[in-house]
Amino acid sequence: MDMELGGRGDLFRCCKAAVTISQLVYPSSFQLTDKEKSSICYLSFPDSHSGCLGDTQFSFRMRQCGGQRSPWHADDGHYNSRAPVALQREPAHYFGYVYFRQVKDSSMKRGYFQKSLVLVSRLPFVRLFQALLSLIAPEYFDKLTPCLEAVCNEIDQWPAPLPGQILNLPVMGVVIQARIPSRVDKPEPSPLKQSSQESLLPAPVVLASVHELDLFRCFRPVLTHVQMLWELMLLGEPLVVWAPSPDVSSELVLALTSCLQPLQFCCDFRPYFTIHDSEFKEFTTRTQAPPNVVLGVTNPFFIKTLQHWPHVLRVGEPKMSGDLPKQVKLKKPSRLKTLDTKPGLYTAYTAHLHRDKALLKRLLKGVQKKRPSEVQSALLRRHLLELTQSFIIPLEHYMASLMPLQKSITPWKTPPQIRPFSQDDFLRSLEHAGPQLTCILKGDWLGLYRRFFKSPHFDGWYRQRHKEMAQKLEALHLEAISEAQNIETWMKDKSEVEVVDLVLKLREKLVRAQGHRLPVKEVTLQRAQLYIETVIGSLPKDLQAVLCPP
Repeated sequence: MDMELGGRGDLFRCCKAAVTISQLVYPSSFQLTDKEKSSICYLSFPDSHSGCLGDTQFSFRMRQCGGQRSPWHADDGHYNSRAPVALQREPAHYFGYVYFRQVKDSSMKRGYFQKSLVLVSRLPFVRLFQALLSLIAPEYFDKLTPCLEAVCNEIDQWPAPLPGQILNLPVMGVVIQARIPSRVDKPEPSPLKQSSQESLLPAPVVLASVHELDLFRCFRPVLTHVQMLWELMLLGEPLVVWAPSPDVSSELVLALTSCLQPLQFCCDFRPYFTIHDSEFKEFTTRTQAPPNVVLGVTNPFFIKTLQHWPHVLRVGEPKMSGDLPKQVKLKKPSRLKTLDTKPGLYTAYTAHLHRDKALLKRLLKGVQKKRPSEVQSALLRRHLLELTQSFIIPLEHYMASLMPLQKSITPWKTPPQIRPFSQDDFLRSLEHAGPQLTCILKGDWLGLYRRFFKSPHFDGWYRQRHKEMAQKLEALHLEAISEAQNIETWMKDKSEVEVVDLVLKLREKLVRAQGHRLPVKEVTLQRAQLYIETVIGSLPKDLQAVLCPP
């Protein structure tokens, strides 16, 4: 039986709660379509080829059907404006976090006890929700529904998810302590610290991160190809990850999609995908090019079905070669023909950048010295972060140069436009302001940028940056208006239509600013409001009544 759990309180108002036992949904206020229920049922169990015994945790991501039905999506703007792009709530997808148990049981028809508990959320907090399930699921498998009711009542009392603050989340006699990152955080957040008030609570389960996986453990079999995989992710290339079990599949896909941080991953991804998925035909058709998606699969059927995909990563059970983790080999796609194909990265892609041999040597030496996995992960994460930053900083600098000068923004004129992005101008700028200033890696950076311009990630990055710059431009204009000293002089030779137009535009800006869509100070908002009142006071009474109804 498939079950799905989430909380009903403030923290989970964004993800809502539901426990699904076949057709039962708990609580009843959480609505799922029949298609969504069916998808969750299939995605909550390992494929029959996986043979997972004992307890297994994995995750999936599925498309929402039927448009917005969520009563809590109005909170998205407030949360998303403060959260890093990679941790913002998804408006059109659900994440599913699964705790699956399969143990021998002669009392069952099949000879096995098989059950899954699934937490469904719009938030990508894999570490937090896996920790939560590891507390709830074992108790639930023993006590069933009464346990879930008690848990949901506790989760009801949890605080709202607030980026930048430490949250204490009590459940089943334990306090989970976690911090949701803020978009203003530095790349390496400081460790959690307990306050004197927190020390009065039960000893907390402190999570170093709500979302970061053990990157080194995920990438152990592909360390020699991490840089090439980073390039494939950067370019939004279609990639199939075939793994022996859904936990390996989902963690590797999530690790790959996190490679680009702080750049947002703008393509589709499915940490665990089955032949029963509603997008199966869409993703497997040969009548068109494969979509820009990273698929995690476990069924060998996909190896044959997706042979036409340009990149396939097949990993097996973790193995050692001496005292080092065995690495998958780089192979041509033409060798991917049979269902018993060996592990490997099957691709014709040639990396643009030279491999960082020093990093690989350092990581492998760390294995030999039994360096803790969290230290290895930190080294790998820092390398990928620095690589992404070296690539993106020249783009950020060039984009900033397209912004109009602040002195060109005057109160009573429409602000100047952001200049268009010229790929040729940007590429010329790399000679003196390129990634070579911050990265020691050699290679064809120009070629990598040219391919990046054609990817969904460039489009996503450009749209986001242009939106932020436009908001900044609007905020600067509002500040210029609020600091102007001559509004009465300006109004002297203006018609009533022009004055009313100013009021309406100022009000629109205030609404956007108060909705956290413009980066302005509170004093600016107060001055703008005062200006609106001054302008309205200069108008005839009938117009004042229209603009300020009782």
